[in-house]
Amino acid sequence: MFEDAPLTAQDALVALMIAVSASDEDIRTSELVKMTTSINHLPVFAGYDSERTPRTSKMVFDLLEQEDGLEALFGLIRDALPERLYETAYALSCDVAAADGRIDGPEARMLEEVREELQLDRLHAAAIERGARARHLTL
Repeated sequence: MFEDAPLTAQDALVALMIAVSASDEDIRTSELVKMTTSINHLPVFAGYDSERTPRTSKMVFDLLEQEDGLEALFGLIRDALPERLYETAYALSCDVAAADGRIDGPEARMLEEVREELQLDRLHAAAIERGARARHLTL
């Protein structure tokens, strides 16, 4: 991905959040805020160089324009991400998808793909999804 450094686990998490947000071809402000807040405040991003985010974004967008780009992206993510962070990756993905108050259409299909690619247990994934919905409900 980067000439000077390989994709890190943190890059992989960022890439996945960006891909989920872009899946419906409409990256909303609420999704950008959710990604930024996650990067700035969650322990998994401790020490992350946020200067890498624009390059990670470009990589995601470049891959999504290619015919088999999503498969390639998932391959890069699986290679960079330790299995113990798969549920974290899915939770971050669900939070980004739910940030605008709803998960449907392309975002729902993308989350299904993420679930399958990371081979998450269906029951665990459902609990993560439920938590994301609960955190992002509006009055």
